[in-house]
Amino acid sequence: MIRVLLVDDHAMLRAGFRTILSTQPDIEVVGEAGTGAEAVQLAARVHPDVITMDVQMPDMDGIEATRRILADPAITASIAIVTTFDRDEYLFQALDAGAGGFLLKNAGPEELITAVRALAAGDGILAPEVTRRVLARFASPPRRLADDPPAQTTGSAAQDGADSVARWRHGSSILAEPLTEREGEVLTLMADARSNAEIASELFIGEATVKTHVSRVLQKLGARDRVQAIVLAHRHGLT
Repeated sequence: MIRVLLVDDHAMLRAGFRTILSTQPDIEVVGEAGTGAEAVQLAARVHPDVITMDVQMPDMDGIEATRRILADPAITASIAIVTTFDRDEYLFQALDAGAGGFLLKNAGPEELITAVRALAAGDGILAPEVTRRVLARFASPPRRLADDPPAQTTGSAAQDGADSVARWRHGSSILAEPLTEREGEVLTLMADARSNAEIASELFIGEATVKTHVSRVLQKLGARDRVQAIVLAHRHGLT
């Protein structure tokens, strides 16, 4: 069972989410909170797998609650920010706080169910409306790191690609250890918002093999989920 904690200051919205999720045989709503502070306390008590988190709430906002919950090493939940407000400031603050998903409240029931299952499986989830903005934000030229080689000022796109491959193989300060060539290919496709099935088809390998590669990529990047992996990859020029 996927254990879900619902956090929103509107009781009617929580009731709606509970009704939608309770129709699924593999999902159980284990708690509800109306403020960020309540969410922090309840998450430590019920240990959910997934938390749906509102942003604007009394007492403590959802961004700060997300940051505090994920700072507790005993909590392994993935958090999806679910908000009415499609604002870049909320989106990027949520990602910086460690959220693994960002959904808008106008999403349909199936999108909510799919998001909960994806987060429980360790995948990130972004509303289609915001995915392009995330990629645009982090696809800008990365800040050069102290132990990275100087950036090339000239060269072709092919050379740029070769530089990225060199970083997979030889490492970057963001990586715990270098990526293999296959892991680099998987990361590139992840950054292109491809699903595991699409990656498997592109690389002519099985989905189980893709999952293994994704897990290793996340581990080497120190990322909680796919969304954070994509952000880190774009920030540090790995794709």
